[in-house]
Amino acid sequence: MSKKQKFPYLVGSKWTAQQKTWGWRHFQVVNRKSEGNWLFAEMVASCDPNVRFWINAKLLKDRSQWQAGWQSLQEMEAINGDNSSYFSTATLKEYGNQIIEI
Repeated sequence: MSKKQKFPYLVGSKWTAQQKTWGWRHFQVVNRKSEGNWLFAEMVASCDPNVRFWINAKLLKDRSQWQAGWQSLQEMEAINGDNSSYFSTATLKEYGNQIIEI
């Protein structure tokens, strides 16, 4: 009987980092590799395919670092039970008539 594969749906899954990672929050798993008892996922930024890195797949289970799927900042605050508003938690700068996160 073959061993059960850990994280069978890993490749193609989408993730949101709780903190910006190399300037981005939204990533997709494009590859996986096993080394001994360790399983690694190759993450690629959804908006910049040049931003890619390998991560221990177990870290994706840590909700203080990653959320499954692509979440907005407001959705992440709701998931984390953060009662403060988005604008009080982000560093903002007014740019013309728009407010952007910096």
